[in-house]
Amino acid sequence: MSKETNNENVETLNVNINEGTEQTTEATEAQQPQEAEEVKEPTLEEQLEAAKAEIEALKTQQLYKQAEFENFRKRVIAEKTELILNGGRKVLAAMLPVVDDLERALEHMDKAEDTAALKEGVDLIYKKFLSTLKAQGVTPIDTQNADFNTDYHEAVTQFPAPTDELKGKVIDCTEKGYMLNDSVLRFAKVVVGI
Repeated sequence: MSKETNNENVETLNVNINEGTEQTTEATEAQQPQEAEEVKEPTLEEQLEAAKAEIEALKTQQLYKQAEFENFRKRVIAEKTELILNGGRKVLAAMLPVVDDLERALEHMDKAEDTAALKEGVDLIYKKFLSTLKAQGVTPIDTQNADFNTDYHEAVTQFPAPTDELKGKVIDCTEKGYMLNDSVLRFAKVVVGI
């Protein structure tokens, strides 16, 4: 090899080294700001302590929730018991004046000479009793000339209808039925025409 070739190789090598050094310097400068921006990661011990603290907080929270639920459950059981024991209190209190009237009527029955007045008194007690029931949401089921409906009527027996219009209708009511608000309290026992 000649001297000129060696000189060219040395110059090429120097250029390559210089270019590599420039690239390395640029890469180092680009990394320095990123390293400065990076947050120091917690050590394993710090992570373990943070996890333990979180576990303790969750355990405490779970204990409070469990105690709160247990108190709620006890309160609901107490309310249900109270409702079962005293649920009819309002209705029974409303019936007491009717009982008082019946007792007065029974007292005067033996002494009464005027049966018309006695009948009128019992009729008034009956009307008072019906109005008390109505105030509590109890109403009679209408059966007169009504179509037989299994939602409200219970067929005691079937009887040949005297006319064609009475077929499938209530001919007679043997026991009155009652509704409590929108539900059947007692079905009306009826005779149905066939």
